[in-house]
Amino acid sequence: MPRIITVGAAQSGPIARTESRRDVVARRIEQLRQAHRQGCDLVVFTEVALTAFFPHWWIEDEAELDAWFEHQLPGPDTQSLFDEARRLGVSFYLGYAELAYEHGQKHRYNSSVLIDSQGQIAGKYRKLHLPGHVEHRPHNPFQNLEQRYFEIGNLPLSTTNVCGAQVGMCICNDRRWPETYRVLTLAGAELIVLGYNTPDQIPEHPAMNHLVDFHNRLSMQAGAYQNGVWVVGVAKAGVEEGVSQIGQSMIIAPSGEVVAMSSTREDELIVYRCDLDMVTYYRSLFNFAKNRRPEFYESLTNRPS
Repeated sequence: MPRIITVGAAQSGPIARTESRRDVVARRIEQLRQAHRQGCDLVVFTEVALTAFFPHWWIEDEAELDAWFEHQLPGPDTQSLFDEARRLGVSFYLGYAELAYEHGQKHRYNSSVLIDSQGQIAGKYRKLHLPGHVEHRPHNPFQNLEQRYFEIGNLPLSTTNVCGAQVGMCICNDRRWPETYRVLTLAGAELIVLGYNTPDQIPEHPAMNHLVDFHNRLSMQAGAYQNGVWVVGVAKAGVEEGVSQIGQSMIIAPSGEVVAMSSTREDELIVYRCDLDMVTYYRSLFNFAKNRRPEFYESLTNRPS
Protein backbone atom coordinates (compact mmCIF):
# COMPACT_ATOMS: atom_id res chain seq x y z
CA MET A 1 0.00 0.00 0.00
CA PRO A 2 1.67 3.28 -1.07
CA ARG A 3 2.19 5.96 1.55
CA ILE A 4 0.64 9.05 -0.03
CA ILE A 5 0.56 12.61 1.29
CA THR A 6 -1.29 15.12 -0.85
CA VAL A 7 0.49 18.47 -0.70
CA GLY A 8 -0.72 21.89 -1.79
CA ALA A 9 1.90 24.55 -2.57
CA ALA A 10 0.11 27.85 -1.92
CA GLN A 11 1.99 30.52 -3.86
CA SER A 12 1.32 34.13 -2.86
CA GLY A 13 0.94 36.97 -5.28
CA PRO A 14 2.11 40.45 -4.28
CA ILE A 15 1.03 41.85 -0.92
CA ALA A 16 0.67 45.63 -0.82
CA ARG A 17 2.44 47.56 1.92
CA THR A 18 -0.95 48.92 3.00
CA GLU A 19 -2.75 45.55 2.98
CA SER A 20 -3.96 44.57 6.44
CA ARG A 21 -3.06 41.32 8.21
CA ARG A 22 -6.72 40.35 8.23
CA ASP A 23 -6.99 40.76 4.47
CA VAL A 24 -3.86 38.68 3.89
CA VAL A 25 -5.08 36.00 6.29
CA ALA A 26 -8.36 35.90 4.36
CA ARG A 27 -6.33 35.14 1.21
CA ARG A 28 -4.48 32.34 3.00
CA ILE A 29 -7.76 30.90 4.31
CA GLU A 30 -9.20 30.84 0.80
CA GLN A 31 -6.15 28.87 -0.36
CA LEU A 32 -6.58 26.50 2.59
CA ARG A 33 -10.21 25.88 1.61
CA GLN A 34 -9.26 25.35 -2.01
CA ALA A 35 -6.61 22.85 -0.90
CA HIS A 36 -9.17 21.00 1.23
CA ARG A 37 -11.53 20.74 -1.74
CA GLN A 38 -8.69 19.12 -3.69
CA GLY A 39 -7.94 16.60 -0.96
CA CYS A 40 -4.76 18.12 0.48
CA ASP A 41 -3.35 16.84 3.74
CA LEU A 42 -0.71 19.58 4.02
CA VAL A 43 -0.61 23.15 2.67
CA VAL A 44 2.69 24.99 2.34
CA PHE A 45 2.63 28.79 2.46
CA THR A 46 5.59 31.02 1.68
CA GLU A 47 8.23 32.89 3.69
CA VAL A 48 6.89 35.91 5.65
CA ALA A 49 3.47 34.98 4.27
CA LEU A 50 1.38 37.48 6.26
CA THR A 51 2.82 40.79 5.04
CA ALA A 52 4.72 42.41 2.22
CA PHE A 53 8.41 41.46 2.33
CA PHE A 54 9.57 44.48 4.32
CA PRO A 55 13.35 43.67 4.21
CA HIS A 56 13.18 45.10 0.68
CA TRP A 57 13.05 48.64 2.06
CA TRP A 58 14.88 50.75 4.65
CA ILE A 59 13.16 51.21 8.03
CA GLU A 60 14.72 53.35 10.77
CA ASP A 61 11.88 53.68 13.27
CA GLU A 62 11.88 50.83 15.82
CA ALA A 63 8.12 50.84 16.33
CA GLU A 64 7.50 50.81 12.59
CA LEU A 65 9.84 47.83 12.21
CA ASP A 66 8.20 45.91 15.05
CA ALA A 67 4.79 46.38 13.42
CA TRP A 68 5.82 43.98 10.64
CA PHE A 69 6.46 41.18 13.14
CA GLU A 70 4.08 38.72 14.80
CA HIS A 71 4.21 39.29 18.56
CA GLN A 72 2.33 36.03 19.14
CA LEU A 73 1.18 33.15 16.97
CA PRO A 74 -1.64 32.59 16.68
CA GLY A 75 -2.64 36.15 17.45
CA PRO A 76 -5.79 38.24 17.01
CA ASP A 77 -5.33 38.53 13.24
CA THR A 78 -4.15 34.97 12.60
CA GLN A 79 -6.34 32.90 14.94
CA SER A 80 -8.92 32.45 12.20
CA LEU A 81 -6.36 30.67 9.98
CA PHE A 82 -5.57 28.18 12.75
CA ASP A 83 -9.27 27.72 13.51
CA GLU A 84 -10.05 27.01 9.87
CA ALA A 85 -7.22 24.49 9.59
CA ARG A 86 -8.64 22.65 12.61
CA ARG A 87 -12.16 22.76 11.17
CA LEU A 88 -10.97 21.37 7.84
CA GLY A 89 -8.49 18.91 9.36
CA VAL A 90 -5.65 20.24 7.18
CA SER A 91 -2.05 20.80 8.31
CA PHE A 92 -0.01 23.76 7.10
CA TYR A 93 3.46 25.33 7.03
CA LEU A 94 3.62 29.09 7.53
CA GLY A 95 6.54 31.49 7.27
CA TYR A 96 6.36 34.69 9.33
CA ALA A 97 8.45 37.44 10.94
CA GLU A 98 8.69 36.60 14.64
CA LEU A 99 9.26 39.04 17.50
CA ALA A 100 10.25 37.02 20.56
CA TYR A 101 11.24 37.89 24.13
CA GLU A 102 13.86 35.49 25.45
CA HIS A 103 15.66 35.92 28.76
CA GLY A 104 14.17 39.39 29.06
CA GLN A 105 15.50 40.59 25.68
CA LYS A 106 13.75 41.30 22.39
CA HIS A 107 14.75 39.22 19.37
CA ARG A 108 13.61 39.22 15.75
CA TYR A 109 13.67 36.09 13.61
CA ASN A 110 12.61 34.95 10.17
CA SER A 111 10.60 31.94 11.31
CA SER A 112 8.24 29.20 10.25
CA VAL A 113 5.84 26.86 11.99
CA LEU A 114 4.33 23.51 11.10
CA ILE A 115 0.71 23.16 12.17
CA ASP A 116 -0.99 19.79 12.63
CA SER A 117 -4.52 18.92 11.55
CA GLN A 118 -5.84 20.01 14.96
CA GLY A 119 -4.59 23.56 14.43
CA GLN A 120 -1.75 23.14 16.95
CA ILE A 121 1.90 24.10 16.48
CA ALA A 122 3.79 20.83 15.97
CA GLY A 123 7.18 22.23 14.96
CA LYS A 124 9.05 25.52 14.69
CA TYR A 125 12.15 26.74 12.85
CA ARG A 126 14.15 29.98 12.59
CA LYS A 127 16.13 30.76 9.45
CA LEU A 128 19.86 30.06 9.68
CA HIS A 129 21.28 31.38 6.40
CA LEU A 130 20.44 35.09 6.28
CA PRO A 131 21.27 36.77 2.95
CA GLY A 132 21.69 40.43 2.13
CA HIS A 133 23.35 43.28 4.03
CA VAL A 134 23.13 45.49 7.10
CA GLU A 135 23.94 48.92 5.70
CA HIS A 136 21.65 51.09 3.59
CA ARG A 137 22.37 50.91 -0.14
CA PRO A 138 20.29 53.80 -1.48
CA HIS A 139 21.55 53.43 -5.04
CA ASN A 140 20.09 49.92 -5.33
CA PRO A 141 16.59 49.56 -6.81
CA PHE A 142 15.60 47.72 -3.61
CA GLN A 143 17.23 46.61 -0.38
CA ASN A 144 17.90 43.13 1.05
CA LEU A 145 18.13 43.88 4.75
CA GLU A 146 17.55 40.49 6.33
CA GLN A 147 20.90 40.70 8.11
CA ARG A 148 19.77 43.99 9.65
CA TYR A 149 16.23 43.06 10.63
CA PHE A 150 16.66 39.41 11.66
CA GLU A 151 18.97 37.44 13.92
CA ILE A 152 20.42 34.08 12.91
CA GLY A 153 18.06 31.35 14.02
CA ASN A 154 18.73 29.52 17.27
CA LEU A 155 16.63 26.41 16.61
CA PRO A 156 18.19 23.32 15.01
CA LEU A 157 17.25 21.84 11.66
CA SER A 158 14.92 19.01 12.66
CA THR A 159 11.89 17.04 11.53
CA THR A 160 8.33 16.72 12.79
CA ASN A 161 5.78 14.01 12.06
CA VAL A 162 2.61 15.39 10.53
CA CYS A 163 0.17 13.66 8.20
CA GLY A 164 2.13 10.43 8.64
CA ALA A 165 5.32 11.92 7.17
CA GLN A 166 8.57 13.17 8.67
CA VAL A 167 8.63 16.81 7.57
CA GLY A 168 11.65 19.11 7.71
CA MET A 169 11.45 22.90 7.51
CA CYS A 170 13.80 25.48 6.08
CA ILE A 171 13.40 29.00 4.65
CA CYS A 172 14.44 30.72 1.41
CA ASN A 173 18.25 31.10 1.33
CA ASP A 174 18.60 27.88 3.34
CA ARG A 175 17.67 26.07 0.11
CA ARG A 176 20.93 27.15 -1.54
CA TRP A 177 23.10 25.32 1.00
CA PRO A 178 23.58 21.55 0.55
CA GLU A 179 24.04 21.08 4.29
CA THR A 180 20.39 22.04 4.82
CA TYR A 181 19.05 19.08 2.85
CA ARG A 182 21.63 16.63 4.16
CA VAL A 183 21.11 17.51 7.83
CA LEU A 184 17.32 17.31 7.47
CA THR A 185 17.60 14.02 5.60
CA LEU A 186 19.89 12.54 8.24
CA ALA A 187 17.28 13.63 10.79
CA GLY A 188 14.74 11.50 8.93
CA ALA A 189 13.01 14.01 6.63
CA GLU A 190 10.89 12.46 3.90
CA LEU A 191 9.51 15.82 2.82
CA ILE A 192 11.22 19.23 3.07
CA VAL A 193 9.02 22.34 2.95
CA LEU A 194 10.17 25.91 2.47
CA GLY A 195 9.04 29.35 1.37
CA TYR A 196 10.99 32.10 -0.39
CA ASN A 197 10.84 35.72 -1.53
CA THR A 198 13.31 35.88 -4.43
CA PRO A 199 13.62 38.91 -6.74
CA ASP A 200 14.28 38.31 -10.42
CA GLN A 201 17.35 40.53 -10.38
CA ILE A 202 20.50 40.82 -8.26
CA PRO A 203 21.50 44.50 -7.90
CA GLU A 204 25.15 43.78 -7.04
CA HIS A 205 25.54 41.13 -9.74
CA PRO A 206 23.33 42.09 -12.72
CA ALA A 207 25.28 39.76 -15.03
CA MET A 208 23.64 36.88 -13.13
CA ASN A 209 20.04 38.08 -13.55
CA HIS A 210 19.36 35.64 -16.38
CA LEU A 211 20.35 32.75 -14.08
CA VAL A 212 18.00 33.54 -11.19
CA ASP A 213 15.25 31.16 -12.32
CA PHE A 214 17.75 28.41 -13.15
CA HIS A 215 19.56 28.65 -9.81
CA ASN A 216 16.25 28.51 -7.95
CA ARG A 217 15.32 25.25 -9.64
CA LEU A 218 18.85 23.85 -9.50
CA SER A 219 19.28 24.22 -5.74
CA MET A 220 16.02 22.47 -4.90
CA GLN A 221 16.21 19.77 -7.55
CA ALA A 222 19.77 18.88 -6.56
CA GLY A 223 18.82 18.79 -2.88
CA ALA A 224 15.90 16.49 -3.63
CA TYR A 225 17.87 14.04 -5.80
CA GLN A 226 21.08 13.92 -3.77
CA ASN A 227 19.12 13.14 -0.61
CA GLY A 228 16.20 11.12 -1.95
CA VAL A 229 13.63 13.51 -0.47
CA TRP A 230 10.50 15.35 -1.58
CA VAL A 231 10.97 19.14 -1.70
CA VAL A 232 8.14 21.67 -1.77
CA GLY A 233 9.28 25.24 -2.50
CA VAL A 234 6.66 27.99 -2.35
CA ALA A 235 7.22 31.53 -3.59
CA LYS A 236 6.06 35.07 -3.26
CA ALA A 237 5.47 36.09 -6.87
CA GLY A 238 4.81 39.17 -8.97
CA VAL A 239 5.69 42.82 -8.55
CA GLU A 240 5.40 43.78 -4.88
CA GLU A 241 6.07 47.41 -3.95
CA GLY A 242 8.25 47.78 -7.05
CA VAL A 243 10.19 44.53 -6.54
CA SER A 244 9.62 41.83 -9.16
CA GLN A 245 9.74 38.34 -7.62
CA ILE A 246 10.15 35.11 -9.55
CA GLY A 247 7.38 32.82 -8.38
CA GLN A 248 8.21 29.33 -9.69
CA SER A 249 6.60 27.51 -6.80
CA MET A 250 7.24 23.81 -7.32
CA ILE A 251 6.98 20.30 -5.96
CA ILE A 252 10.03 18.13 -6.62
CA ALA A 253 10.22 14.35 -6.37
CA PRO A 254 13.14 12.39 -4.83
CA SER A 255 14.22 11.74 -8.43
CA GLY A 256 14.96 15.46 -8.77
CA GLU A 257 12.09 15.88 -11.24
CA VAL A 258 9.72 18.86 -10.98
CA VAL A 259 6.31 17.16 -10.86
CA ALA A 260 4.21 20.32 -10.38
CA MET A 261 4.96 24.01 -10.89
CA SER A 262 3.03 27.27 -10.74
CA SER A 263 2.12 28.98 -14.00
CA THR A 264 1.21 32.47 -12.74
CA ARG A 265 2.67 35.20 -10.56
CA GLU A 266 -0.45 35.53 -8.44
CA ASP A 267 -2.07 33.59 -5.59
CA GLU A 268 -2.05 30.06 -6.96
CA LEU A 269 -2.36 26.56 -5.55
CA ILE A 270 -0.58 23.59 -7.10
CA VAL A 271 -1.34 20.10 -5.80
CA TYR A 272 0.45 16.77 -6.02
CA ARG A 273 0.06 13.32 -4.44
CA CYS A 274 3.53 12.60 -3.04
CA ASP A 275 4.41 8.91 -2.73
CA LEU A 276 6.67 8.63 0.32
CA ASP A 277 7.80 5.16 -0.79
CA MET A 278 9.87 6.92 -3.45
CA VAL A 279 12.07 8.16 -0.59
CA THR A 280 12.92 4.60 0.41
CA TYR A 281 13.65 3.64 -3.20
CA TYR A 282 16.01 6.52 -3.96
CA ARG A 283 17.81 6.26 -0.64
CA SER A 284 18.44 2.60 -1.33
CA LEU A 285 20.27 3.68 -4.49
CA PHE A 286 22.55 6.03 -2.55
CA ASN A 287 22.68 3.76 0.53
CA PHE A 288 23.94 6.35 3.03
CA ALA A 289 24.81 3.75 5.65
CA LYS A 290 27.08 1.88 3.25
CA ASN A 291 28.58 4.65 1.15
CA ARG A 292 28.78 7.83 3.22
CA ARG A 293 32.20 8.50 4.81
CA PRO A 294 31.57 11.20 7.45
CA GLU A 295 34.86 10.48 9.25
CA PHE A 296 36.75 11.12 6.02
CA TYR A 297 34.86 14.35 5.28
CA GLU A 298 35.68 15.60 8.78
CA SER A 299 39.38 14.86 8.34
CA LEU A 300 39.40 16.95 5.16
CA THR A 301 37.66 19.95 6.71
CA ASN A 302 39.99 19.91 9.73
CA ARG A 303 43.18 20.06 7.69
CA PRO A 304 45.31 23.15 8.46
CA SER A 305 45.14 25.83 5.78
